Amino acid sequence: MGDTCTRGCRFCAIKTSKAPPPLDVHEPENTAEAISRWGVGYIVMTSVDRDDLPDGGASHFAETIRKTKAKAPHILIEALTGDFQLDIPSIHLVAQSGLDVYAHNMETVESRTPFVRDPRAKYRQSLEVLRQVKVAKPEMITKTSIMLGVGETDEEVLQTLKDLRANNVDVVTFGQYMRPTKRHMKVSSYITPTKFDYWAQQAEEHGFLYWASGPLVRSSFQANKLMKSVAGRRLLKGLGREVGEVEVVGEGEGGRSWRGLGLRF
Repeated sequence: MGDTCTRGCRFCAIKTSKAPPPLDVHEPENTAEAISRWGVGYIVMTSVDRDDLPDGGASHFAETIRKTKAKAPHILIEALTGDFQLDIPSIHLVAQSGLDVYAHNMETVESRTPFVRDPRAKYRQSLEVLRQVKVAKPEMITKTSIMLGVGETDEEVLQTLKDLRANNVDVVTFGQYMRPTKRHMKVSSYITPTKFDYWAQQAEEHGFLYWASGPLVRSSFQANKLMKSVAGRRLLKGLGREVGEVEVVGEGEGGRSWRGLGLRF
């Protein structure tokens, strides 16, 4: 949906505008065609916020997912979306478009939300987005991410975990906020590896089905590993599939070949 966001969160380096360029009507088809040729088993689709559009771009997002599934039904799709200004039909449209994992990021705790995120992005609003996904499709895996180091307290993070589980969110990731430029908000603190391990333990104790926690972890960090979790295996079982490991061979720059281990679904 373009490279220009209608919002201006203080942690984000994406360029912003009140009037971004129009959507590319060919994007859903072109995106689906490209993905179908990649030979991958799991992708993450994301976008900027488009508050200038009547549905926030939900129909465009949903069409891209549907076309991708039509061309490559074996590919598992995770969608990382904005809040669509809490327009319920828009949230439900994306949730029911054929995707497998619905992600929407809380970003931070409730008290820090007004200082970290755009004024149009609200803590309770984001919780409701995640709740509405389950209303639209109860079996959907829901996912969110929390940045640490922006002035939050441990008690507030714990409360956020409780709020997420109260809304049946399945997956959570924790990462360190890194300041993109001097124009963006400063880092309040750097979280130690031991503390990241603590948050992973807390995620488990709170009942999340999958979690990732570390300084460089982001919402889409090794997202396909979700399929090895309880939540992932549940999804695959419903699709009549299972997860395994497979050797992957490719070619890099200068014709150099590489070999590694990937996941097969």
